[in-house]
Amino acid sequence: MNQASPALDLVDETFIVVPPATVAAAFADPRSWTRYWPDLVLEVYTDRGEAGLRWTVRGALVGTMEVWTEPVLDGTLLHYFLRATPAGPDGTPKELPPRELRREFDRRARAAKTIALGLKEILEDGREPGVGPRAG
Repeated sequence: MNQASPALDLVDETFIVVPPATVAAAFADPRSWTRYWPDLVLEVYTDRGEAGLRWTVRGALVGTMEVWTEPVLDGTLLHYFLRATPAGPDGTPKELPPRELRREFDRRARAAKTIALGLKEILEDGREPGVGPRAG
């Protein structure tokens, strides 16, 4: 297996009608990380404030992960990147058969979208589609 190329290279984007600082705040507390990614150990290597975070990843995966908040129109485009390889019990990368790797990719992709849509539901606070953010 080529260590330069992660086995999982996942990208997700979700539009949320709140300012970037509001979305970034959802990831600011390290306790939220274990709620979102319970099988991963994250260590920040770049804190970009309201623009997002970059982590190194250990635990079930070995690699890097990032959330990036981009101001777009009247809200935020939440970008999620995961570049990692499954890890064995000793924490070193392990090669999975193609079918298992595809299952792991699908599981991680669904989990990323669940996190993003959960944040969208909470942060938009009942906003109807097509209606701007609440004045507050």
